[in-house]
Amino acid sequence: MVWGALLAVAGLVALALWSATYWSRMPEPQAAAVEVTIPAGASLRQTAEILSRAGLVEDATAFEAMARLFGADRPVQPGTYAFLKGEGWGAILGKLQRGEVLTFRLVVPEGLPSVLVHERLMAAGRLEGPIEVPAEGSVLPATWDYRPGETRAAVLARMQAGMARTLDELWPTRTARSAVSTPEEAVILASIVEKETGVPAERRRVAGLYSNRLRAGMKLEADPTVIYPVTAGRPLGRRIRRSELEADNGYNTYVRPGLPVGPITNPGRESIAAVLDPEPHDYLFMVADGSGGHVFARTYAEHQANVARWRAFRAEKGI
Repeated sequence: MVWGALLAVAGLVALALWSATYWSRMPEPQAAAVEVTIPAGASLRQTAEILSRAGLVEDATAFEAMARLFGADRPVQPGTYAFLKGEGWGAILGKLQRGEVLTFRLVVPEGLPSVLVHERLMAAGRLEGPIEVPAEGSVLPATWDYRPGETRAAVLARMQAGMARTLDELWPTRTARSAVSTPEEAVILASIVEKETGVPAERRRVAGLYSNRLRAGMKLEADPTVIYPVTAGRPLGRRIRRSELEADNGYNTYVRPGLPVGPITNPGRESIAAVLDPEPHDYLFMVADGSGGHVFARTYAEHQANVARWRAFRAEKGI
């Protein structure tokens, strides 16, 4: 009896030492990251062997035994993981059970046109498969997480589902001041607002101005709609030509009143919200103020005076 008790105590002490050595240890500073992929349906034994081959656990059998003892029978999740060399077995098991897989991030800023969204997706590492350039205005600007080995088509589908979901959420907020009658029109007008101002606080004011012009039957006369059919959304890199201002191509809002035939970029949530609930005012004109924002006017005479000040500013700065 006494010897049995002593052996039991000795076993517990050995287990505690083992636990301190392997289960609860901390990786060394500047420890290298090691990636492992756990396939779907892998058993705990198979997972332990994968970790052992990667040099993350010293004894696959011991890891499996301790995982069964301390892991509460929760299954490991498949995917690609990044662990630090020397990381404790307990921490490794916890991440496997919680599914803390390795993820990367792809940033799509507000106002990024689809040709450049396509370029970012094609250049993103650890993604697989080609995609076509998505429809303009179909992608929601945001920071998108993805896992190694995912297809670009799957990531793009999430981006487009995000835009559809955002439109569904925001459409009920449309007010009587809004000049758009469909979600598609909201995206078109929001894309113009997105390209016209880099000042977030101006979005609703610019949206209000264009809403006023639409209701009055005026031409929007938005420069970005002239540039889009020339560059497909890429920077023009020069001044707009007279021939481009006069081109009747379905996008140029200097030629025809109303909205262009489609979006000119991928607008963000705030620009969509702005065109659905534009700022109430009676502005019809605006010109750049030299700081990224605009000066607004109610009459053409006021606008001409603002334009003269803008030209003088440009001349003073040698622009």
